[in-house]
Amino acid sequence: MSQEADALWVGRTLTGDQDAFGELVLRYERDVFNLAYRMLNNRGEAEDAAQEAFLRAYANLDRYDSERPFKTWLLSITSNHCIDRIRRRRLTWLSLEEPLPPHPALTSDLPGPEEAALADERSAEVQALLDELTPDYRVAVVLRYWYDLSYAEIAEMLGTTESAVKSRLFRARQALAGQLGARPLPALNPELRGS
Repeated sequence: MSQEADALWVGRTLTGDQDAFGELVLRYERDVFNLAYRMLNNRGEAEDAAQEAFLRAYANLDRYDSERPFKTWLLSITSNHCIDRIRRRRLTWLSLEEPLPPHPALTSDLPGPEEAALADERSAEVQALLDELTPDYRVAVVLRYWYDLSYAEIAEMLGTTESAVKSRLFRARQALAGQLGARPLPALNPELRGS
């Protein structure tokens, strides 16, 4: 969806059209939920966080700058809320209640049972590695490697500098490499392996 169309839906919402914000929710609910799920590693908590992110976006819609992408603004709200949740639970690690859906790069369109099992195992391994990162590092990794955002976009979302984002990603890769030891991380973006 284009930035202009998003701005139109936002404008209609601000003038009292209650259905207009519903259109924005429909367009971005998957992105918001996926980010929350990757951050929180718990389906129920991710659903709550996604709902809260939309509520916060709605409540602060008059602060949205239509010169910026709505999706970036919304994901920024989501990531900040998830970081707050993680800090509130004092970094208590939760186990997966159900397998994480595999990243698209990990599977083909029609995986066989063995491929599906391997993909689920890799996905669980990736999620376990993400769980070991601090919230600041985890959000940078998720935004960079799952959402393919630029350093500038991540810096804008997190209210920091590009060099700080690069530093967080470097340190996150070092932490991941330390966790992996000599094992290569299968089927992940080469940048995550600490190139």
